[in-house]
Amino acid sequence: MFSTEDLILILFVALLLFGANKLPELARSLGKATGEFKKAQLESENELKQLNKPVSDKDTRIRDLAVEMGINVENKTSEQLIEEIHSKVKPDTDPSVKRQAA
Repeated sequence: MFSTEDLILILFVALLLFGANKLPELARSLGKATGEFKKAQLESENELKQLNKPVSDKDTRIRDLAVEMGINVENKTSEQLIEEIHSKVKPDTDPSVKRQAA
């Protein structure tokens, strides 16, 4: 990330800008801010993992059900599979279809 020369230069500039008395306080504040940032980052990553997990479980259940019903699942989204499952489970209830069949 930074070479040793870069770090020495940064520390020297910080010493000139803030003075020797403020430098430890500044470093402490920077350390706390970095820690809080990393904590927030980990929390958000964990939340994203939790959000993605139920979706993948749901998709897996939909695919399993479709396979059990004899539906081809290749290259189909979960929404497409749900539509096909509904069409197999729920026959058409359109009255015009019944009249034509009779």
